[in-house]
Amino acid sequence: MRYVSFETSQGLPKFGAMVGEDHICDLSEGDWLDLSDVAEDVAWDALAASVDPERRDFAVADVRMLPPLTRPGKILCVGVNYPDRNAEYKDGSGAPQYMSLFPRFIDGFNGPGESLIRPPESEQLDYEGEIVIVIGQGGRRIPEAEAYDHIAAVTLCNEGTIRDWVRHAKFNVTQGKNWDRSAAMGPWLMPFTGPDMIHGVTLEARVNGEVRQHDNTANMIFGFPKIINYISTFTTLHPGDMIVTGTPTGAGARFDPPIWLRPGDVVEVDVPTIGILRNGIKDETP
Repeated sequence: MRYVSFETSQGLPKFGAMVGEDHICDLSEGDWLDLSDVAEDVAWDALAASVDPERRDFAVADVRMLPPLTRPGKILCVGVNYPDRNAEYKDGSGAPQYMSLFPRFIDGFNGPGESLIRPPESEQLDYEGEIVIVIGQGGRRIPEAEAYDHIAAVTLCNEGTIRDWVRHAKFNVTQGKNWDRSAAMGPWLMPFTGPDMIHGVTLEARVNGEVRQHDNTANMIFGFPKIINYISTFTTLHPGDMIVTGTPTGAGARFDPPIWLRPGDVVEVDVPTIGILRNGIKDETP
């Protein structure tokens, strides 16, 4: 099942399930306000039972797609989580003992098909392809051996970053990671069916068809169970919390000279077991 959030041509927020590649079965008239409400109730089985695969209530072409969870809980992101990405720092320290983390806010995300927005304050808009896990069963100090049981769903992220603003401060990257509509999530939310869905799979990001990032999640420095274990040690994870799990090497900042995203570019984040998140780029308008 592939769940999406969207806005009608009249501006009404709705959610539903994809039917084929081009249509949506509307699920908004049921017991939940939106997919975030479903996540909070841990009601995925009940939601699946309400899907009619014969209904085609909306054409994707006629709606504006939104991030799958429009009211998530915490959004925590793991930085520098692939060996080649870590090697970019050239500090001789080897693999880190602990993971780097930073928050993102939902205002920073668009949905699939929507353009990432480059602000007038900087031309250094960059891309980062990542897998996102959505917490179903919450908990504190979750053991690694039980971590996969706490994942409800997965999606993809282009974790768009304003690079020069990342470097404004000595110890944090938050301001460079949270420009409004600079990133995207999608193309949909897929219920988690097991580790094979995210472990040992290829993660690729392409710009205008050119492969820029390509790695396998088996190479992650901190795997999915460790991420859940570590984060839940210091903060309780709740249903609907999202964890963005890290990006491979190959972002635009690592080219010489750097290659920043520009209006007209198209970025695709591709994981075969999940789908393809595709977004254009445009400048912010007043």
